[in-house]
Amino acid sequence: MMKTYNKIFYTKQTIFVLYLLQRLYAFGVCSLAGLVCMFLSMIVFAIPIKFAVLFTFGNMLAVGSTTFLMGSARQLQMMFDPVRIYATSIYIGFVVLALICALLIHSKLLTMIAILCEICALIWYSLSYIPFARSIVSKVTIRLFDTEI
Repeated sequence: MMKTYNKIFYTKQTIFVLYLLQRLYAFGVCSLAGLVCMFLSMIVFAIPIKFAVLFTFGNMLAVGSTTFLMGSARQLQMMFDPVRIYATSIYIGFVVLALICALLIHSKLLTMIAILCEICALIWYSLSYIPFARSIVSKVTIRLFDTEI
């Protein structure tokens, strides 16, 4: 009885195993699909609701594509690491807000504002993966926009 259970459990566990080449292909396809969605969103830029849906879907595909490289558990662990928990939360919040503004509220102005905030949040989130990038950008921004006389 024990051998049968182990065999069944082992089979169920290995269903979702991807080899390195398969992971790279999936990453490439998912990233490319995200870039295509973001490019197509630029074509419908005049229609903010369609733009918001395509752009946000493309963003989620591009960010989610890294899951194929490191696995979903590791991806979530890194996303909610204390170093980037605020950046992740703000990014996810603006993704949801952009979709709400586009699909439920149907406000072009609010949708465009939410998309701009989503882009800024995505940049800040992406910088969290590069060592010292956020601190460098913060220091440069402070120096550029310092208003001391």
